[in-house]
Amino acid sequence: MLKVLLVSVRRQVWRSVCSDARRVPAGAPPPPRRSQTAAARSLTRSEVWTCTVDPNLDEQFVFLDCTDPEEDPRQEEKDLLCQLSVPSSSPGPGPGSDDPVSPQKQLRSLERQLQVLRGRALQVAEPDIRFQDVDFLLDESLVAAATKKKKNKAEKGEHKIFGSADVDEPVSDTGCSGCGAVLHCSAAVVPGYLPSEKFKVLQQEGRLGGATCQRCHLLTHHHKALNLQLSRDQYRAVVRQVRPLKALVLLVVDLLDLPDSIVPDLPDLVGANKHIVVLGNKIDLLPGDSPNYLQRIRCRLSQYCRDAGFGAQVTDVHLISAKTGYGVEALISSLQRSWSYKGDVYLVGSANAGKSTLFNTLLESDYCKTRASDRIHRATISPWPGTTLNLLKFPIINPTPFRMFRRRQRLQSAAQQTESELSQDELRRLQLFSRHGYLVGRVGRTFQTDGTGRTEIQFDPDSLAFGENEDGDTATAASSSSMDQLTHNELKDAHWLFDTPGIMKETDVLQLLTEQEVMSVVPTQAMVPRTFVLKSGLSVLVGGLFRIDVLQGQKSCWFSVLVSGRVPVHITSSEKAAAVYQKHAGHALLGVPSGGSERMKYFPSLVPQDFLLEGRGHLEAAADITLSSAGWVAVTAGEGDQVLLRVHRPPSAGVRLRCPPLLPHVVSLKGGRIRKSSAYRPHRGAGLLDGGLSARGAERLQVNQKNRK
Repeated sequence: MLKVLLVSVRRQVWRSVCSDARRVPAGAPPPPRRSQTAAARSLTRSEVWTCTVDPNLDEQFVFLDCTDPEEDPRQEEKDLLCQLSVPSSSPGPGPGSDDPVSPQKQLRSLERQLQVLRGRALQVAEPDIRFQDVDFLLDESLVAAATKKKKNKAEKGEHKIFGSADVDEPVSDTGCSGCGAVLHCSAAVVPGYLPSEKFKVLQQEGRLGGATCQRCHLLTHHHKALNLQLSRDQYRAVVRQVRPLKALVLLVVDLLDLPDSIVPDLPDLVGANKHIVVLGNKIDLLPGDSPNYLQRIRCRLSQYCRDAGFGAQVTDVHLISAKTGYGVEALISSLQRSWSYKGDVYLVGSANAGKSTLFNTLLESDYCKTRASDRIHRATISPWPGTTLNLLKFPIINPTPFRMFRRRQRLQSAAQQTESELSQDELRRLQLFSRHGYLVGRVGRTFQTDGTGRTEIQFDPDSLAFGENEDGDTATAASSSSMDQLTHNELKDAHWLFDTPGIMKETDVLQLLTEQEVMSVVPTQAMVPRTFVLKSGLSVLVGGLFRIDVLQGQKSCWFSVLVSGRVPVHITSSEKAAAVYQKHAGHALLGVPSGGSERMKYFPSLVPQDFLLEGRGHLEAAADITLSSAGWVAVTAGEGDQVLLRVHRPPSAGVRLRCPPLLPHVVSLKGGRIRKSSAYRPHRGAGLLDGGLSARGAERLQVNQKNRK
């Protein structure tokens, strides 16, 4: 991998150093850079970036042979540094150049890049996490004995865990505030486990109610996952508790994994008499390929629900981002108008769809009781599937006419705000999310609590309700309010929003990966399409997880890969693809899986699956090849051209041909062709702000973002 990358780095640096000789021909005036920049900045948000090519043009392909970096890992680095270290051979930027960076600075920057590449190539297995609470220190002899134990090979999700179990200690009746599992100290492989040393102290002091289990602690603070014994049927059994209840179901769907993230037998799980609101999550990660792409995705999502057999139960469809807040305020307003306060609400969906993230977002919004948001622990979120193990909940606020009026006033006021009226924290948040996603929203609170635990509203209809507490005494909510817990009258006849465990999919590539590999494969930032032009006899390798061979096709076709930016994409000839995979799987060239040849011994061999598709023209994708939970590849071919593809995948990873494609015009989201390469330069489109700033303020944020780049 180092050789391939270093050749590319050498070419780019050498071009920038010799910019005078190559960019400006002798006797020719310099190009009008200032006018081109001004024209680029004058683009409005409704315009779409396009980059077309001539479909009749014969494409030329130049591929460098892959060499094993272990043969001579630093020889190319030495040659490159030697060439660039000679001052006479590298002329600096002349008076007609706009590059203020000197060759010395470029050389130092290149050295730092090479150090990073060298560190990645020689990266070894990650050390184990030693879990020990500072407030509950263990005996030094126990720690010393555990330190001497060494493992030959760490299995997936396995870590050194300090603390001992006590099978004689009875199980508590308190759930983990992070995942909902019942807390205990009986066995470390059972959900809800705490070391007995910590469990007993918390139980004696009465502080078990706010504790989190060991698994949630590792996920939150160390991004590590324990390998727990919980079957797929156990997850589904928890969700089936909804069947006999009068409730509204919020189905959270991962838009990056359509249609596999839609629960196929949802009526059997929650009942055929439930109203269902479908929420397409992670819309902020999808690039806009046309001005009406949101409406098109919403229609496709509705059609997938009808194909799954519960289209008649769907009452509404929303596109949201639980992470950035896009569409969440509109969802809350819709729920308060339609469902109001008729019953409980349940978040249901496949694992890793974003239910717990949405639970935390709604917990700090107008959908939750004001005082409850400060006293309920946030749900544990992680890219690792199956984070929630039981039911988490918070009380829903009663949308009285007065509350609805005050909320409408706040939203109207926020829509008129300008950039100068935002706080520094809010502005910093919008700028951060605008770099990580295409769509950003603002989620706020209409009623806030003060230091005494009371809300800023003076008239609260719920405070007029009298009732009996557990002791049988009549009391009001105001007279018995406490900052430590919600009162009996505040929770009397309350309706709740529940976060249910994610339904584990039968075919999912994430089940084969370690926790570090899952964090690399699951997209968490805006997906930038990587487009390649291929012809028959070439192959594209998406990490070490998937391989696509072009077996048949009259003309060249375009492959737009939409996966996580941490997953490498490699192009090679089909006759060399098997040898490249055999040699570099588990190493830096393919990235995932990682861990070398030892890791690949436990990774299953890829199996082939053929797909035949017909092209629709060089401006519209013919179909998508979905790559389980890793993303997809959009294939664009000439009109009427029959393209035969062979996809190599792990046996337990679901791969299908999605037609029509989710983003049919994604091939237009690319830059210019890289010379002597099959790749195009990636292009990231501008984002949108939802209901928080005026158009002028949103435009200023986007300009600032361009300047930072």
